[in-house]
Amino acid sequence: MLTNEQIRKQTGSEKRGFHIGADQWKALTNLLFEVGMLRHTPRTGYQFLGTGRESVAEHSFRTTVVGFVLARLAGADWAKVVMMCLFHDLHEARTGDFNYVNKLYNSSRDAQALADAWAGTGLGDEVIQVQAEMDAAVSQEAVLAQDADQLDLILSLKQEQDLGNPYAPKWITHALDRLRSDWGRHLAQTIIQTDHTDWWFQTADSSWWSRKNGQSVRDEE
Repeated sequence: MLTNEQIRKQTGSEKRGFHIGADQWKALTNLLFEVGMLRHTPRTGYQFLGTGRESVAEHSFRTTVVGFVLARLAGADWAKVVMMCLFHDLHEARTGDFNYVNKLYNSSRDAQALADAWAGTGLGDEVIQVQAEMDAAVSQEAVLAQDADQLDLILSLKQEQDLGNPYAPKWITHALDRLRSDWGRHLAQTIIQTDHTDWWFQTADSSWWSRKNGQSVRDEE
């Protein structure tokens, strides 16, 4: 195992004045293992919807991409929006995902869970600060991040609707009501009018899908 001194020499961190002790390295490593738990943490609303499934990690990834798109369109601080979206459900590695039915009867200490996740890392202050800003939903960036969270859900619900779930449209209606920005509402309208397969099914001429064994015209000649 490399010592801290060897690590500093290999990375050049000693010259930059970047000193990390063994306890901080351990806290950072623990955090990264904790982030991995989100791959195994299910989004629990799907059990009420009846179809579909995803992990919190999967949800967080597309939410972050949506947040980037909204921020660039709106001329907002896209780095802050991306940061909000990336970490907005990190606490669920400890608390689990509470869906709307769960929240009728239960509550969780989300802020405490997030603080505990970053404890000892020396890097958590900014994350905790932007998450508090997102929860307050006052700044433009927070509003866009909140919308990104809902738009990821709307995308998933639209896919379930396309696949025949009769309850998905009702859920979409409520998710649309939760949108806060014009950018989010405009994007949502396009989402609900778009088949979830268009991105790949319409990339080729319709005759391509009828060719035997996926052969090109030249192969068939």
